[in-house]
Amino acid sequence: MTRPVRHKSGKGHSRRRSVIRAVVAICLAVYLVFALCITNSTSADSVCTGLKIAVNDTASLKFVTAAELSRELGSLPAQAKGMLLKEIDTDSIERLLNSIDKIENANAVRLTDRSVLITVDPLHPVARVFDSKGSYYINRSGKRISADARYHIDVPVIQGNFVDSVFPASRVLPLVDYISNDSLWNSLVSMIKVDSPSDILLVPIVRGQIINFGTPDNFDNKFHRLRRMYAEVMPVKGWSYYDTISVKWNGQIVATRRNKKLPPPKFAADDADETPDVNTMLAGDNVQPGQVKPGVKAKDDKPIPASKKNH
Repeated sequence: MTRPVRHKSGKGHSRRRSVIRAVVAICLAVYLVFALCITNSTSADSVCTGLKIAVNDTASLKFVTAAELSRELGSLPAQAKGMLLKEIDTDSIERLLNSIDKIENANAVRLTDRSVLITVDPLHPVARVFDSKGSYYINRSGKRISADARYHIDVPVIQGNFVDSVFPASRVLPLVDYISNDSLWNSLVSMIKVDSPSDILLVPIVRGQIINFGTPDNFDNKFHRLRRMYAEVMPVKGWSYYDTISVKWNGQIVATRRNKKLPPPKFAADDADETPDVNTMLAGDNVQPGQVKPGVKAKDDKPIPASKKNH
């Protein structure tokens, strides 16, 4: 009688295949690292074929040009061709260019054709600041570039005296973004004025009116209250009735009238023009109606109608 042949379990075979794949992957990784090191070493010992500068100025800001950057690099652009690639310090190039206020970001790399490519992104202003130090643009990270007559960028305006260590102008940028992304507030607010970190003022296009926004936070709630003020109160009171609207306190809208002097009460003005009615004046002590002095009748003294007896 023959016994059935038992096949070995496939689990062991599958495990061996997994091990082989892992070993092959490790070998490939080691090879790639080794090949990259050899390539870099060979490339560094190669002679540079030239240096190229590219400015990614998609917005046509004209803050920087390739010619200006070439001057910032001194003699390097002219001497790069023919130098050993390892003599061209790309890290130093990046640090130098990134320190320039007009540049958002700079990157320097060696290419496979043995040239060096420098790509630069100009500063992208998101607001213009006016303070005691003058006028300048800032990008999203707070980097500054002095305003120059050569260019003008249409961006939101922020006014105030800023201390970078306490309250830099970049702290207001979330509020700037919120206003810019809302069509109503973007058309209504003309400028942001910072009196203090807790008193940020919005200057609307309504002449002679200020909105005290308080601190730059809780945007949805504050603008919701402000929207109700403009939609429900202003049409009734008039757009020029208030000179200050405040939403800095939680859950409240506080407004002050433009005309601080109240008109006199109507009854006071009416009384001032009236002649005193002696018939309604109160008599003194012991003085009867129609008398001038106690016990002395007036010349035209008339009996009181109620005192007449019916006969």
